[in-house]
Amino acid sequence: MFPLAADGVGVARWTVEIIEWFPHDPSAFTQGLEIAGGTMYESTGLWGQSSLRAVNPSTGEVTARVDLPDQFFGEGLTVAGDEIVQLTWQSGTALVYDRATLEPLREHSYEGEGWGLCEMGGELIMTDGSDRLARRDMETFELLGTVTATASGYDGRLDYLNELECVEGVVIANVWQTDHLLVIDPDTGQVVAAIDAGPLVDDASQVSAGSQIDVLNGVAADEKTATLWMTGKLWPRMYRVRVVEVQ
Repeated sequence: MFPLAADGVGVARWTVEIIEWFPHDPSAFTQGLEIAGGTMYESTGLWGQSSLRAVNPSTGEVTARVDLPDQFFGEGLTVAGDEIVQLTWQSGTALVYDRATLEPLREHSYEGEGWGLCEMGGELIMTDGSDRLARRDMETFELLGTVTATASGYDGRLDYLNELECVEGVVIANVWQTDHLLVIDPDTGQVVAAIDAGPLVDDASQVSAGSQIDVLNGVAADEKTATLWMTGKLWPRMYRVRVVEVQ
């Protein structure tokens, strides 16, 4: 799925090439995205408008939807076996659903904010808007440890880590309010690559002329085709892309 990563000395520079695009609900304030078994699962935010959706990625059709209670602002989500786990922003609550039916099953409590979430090796990895990745138990949501994101040659904080995707032993993190994603080693926190998604932002901005769109957010790995699905908040398109080196 990825070009050669950095060797620990520097950060690899990658970008995306659009393979194809599909319709995306322009009212969806996308917070989390994941594809599994041919179905796209999407978490949307905003107070009083948050939802969990099952989407046909080939058409953009929402095939099933659960609206969150008004006290919850939906955030990142991940597929965890036969279940889906969805974070909420400031409510300290993770919502767990049956993947097949989207029926709510239970809730977990956590401290701080919820931003992004993905599953790797039977554990959950979560962000809270800071520069940290938190590991959590998939069954109990207990905090198991944290690691701070760092980049070779950069001394500043890598804050605003947002929506996540775990794939091929690394974590892809949207960086809020930017056109970039960071590819992070979850064991060390070392950033091995940065992905410039500017081509998607440019295309979405062009086709949305006259309509308001928000920032890039939402990344899902399609391991069968070694491609990524990406979109943004209030974007009219969802894109399937390949990751390539910056030339």
